[in-house]
This record gives sequence, structure tokens and C-alpha cells, in this order.
Amino acid sequence: GYRNFATKLWNAARFAEVNGCATVLGFDPKSAKETLNRWIAHETAKAAAEITEAIEAYRFNDAATAVYRFVWNIYCDWYLELAKPLLIGPDGVAKSETQAMVAWARDEILKLLQPFMPFITEELWAVTGKHDALLALDAWPSYTGLSDDKAEAEIGWVIDLVTAIRSVRAEMNITAAIPLVLAGASAETKARAERWSEFIKRLARV
Repeated sequence: GYRNFATKLWNAARFAEVNGCATVLGFDPKSAKETLNRWIAHETAKAAAEITEAIEAYRFNDAATAVYRFVWNIYCDWYLELAKPLLIGPDGVAKSETQAMVAWARDEILKLLQPFMPFITEELWAVTGKHDALLALDAWPSYTGLSDDKAEAEIGWVIDLVTAIRSVRAEMNITAAIPLVLAGASAETKARAERWSEFIKRLARV
């Protein structure tokens, strides 16, 4: 299982490299304008707080579980998947910001994983970023000003919707694309569906 996790981490770093996501010195995640990027900054800060609290309480299993869940489920399965259209799209401010944020989150993940997987994280730190010192000597992550409830609600809605559709498809063994109808939806829900329609169509096959 952890071999698969290491492979997942390595492939995520490779995906970032292939899509031009390089460490930007001085990049401030608080400057992000895209909802998706504000969401991953929020989630990174939330995960770091949970991991730090568990380590300080000597609950190392809880810390390991928290970082595992964040890397696999949040960063790899959702953030990178949702970021693909921006990364392969035309050059522009949104693409540049996303490339910088993907690399920033990757670097923060390496810091959070370092106590648990020191060798692979040290290797990735050396080959993916513009770093002069060893990862083991870098400061432990600490964030302020990255909390964003609005972005969390927005992307959380997209994730919940896609997850629900995938669940129904699996339960009913539906393989073909199906129509999605919003019945009795609020104005806010309709607006969200419009903003994220292309993502929902691609990820949920509707």
C-alpha cells in the first residue's frame, strides 16, 4: 500500500514537471485569485495544522493518516484533476498562477511528509525545486491567512456532486454518458453548476 503511495507521490511530481509547474521563488499563495487555487491553499493549511497537532501530541499514526489522506485524496485525486484544464489550456494569468500553486503545494507536501518518508521526499526536493539546502533543514510549515471558507464551499460542492454521480453510476452499472438535471435548484446552485459545468461533465461523464 505504501509502495503505491510512493508511486502516486512520484507520479504527481512528474505530472507537475511535465506541465511546467516549477517552484516560483517568493510565490505567495495568498495572492491566488482562482477559486481552485485558493481552495488548495486552504486545504494545505488545514492539513498542516492537523498534522502538526497530532505530532505535538505524539499521535504519529494520526499524523501519518492525515498527510496520507491529504496527499492522495485532496492533492492528487482532486486538485490535480481539476487543475488539468487550466494547465493544458492557453497561456495566461490563470495558467501561470495554477502552475505556481501546483508547485507550491507539492513543495509543502514534501515538507509535511519528510518525517515519515525522508528518502523519497529528499530526492524529490532536490530534483524538482530551486532549493539550496536539504529538505531536512527546512523550516516546518506554518501558515497564516490561507483560510478560505468560500473556496472550500465552492470546490466542496463540486467534489460532492461528482462523487454522488459516480456512486450512482457504479451502483447501477451505468457506463454511458448520462444527462444531469438540476431540479428545484437554488440560484446559487445553478450558478455553481454553470461555472463548473465543463469540470462536472468531464469528471462525472454527464
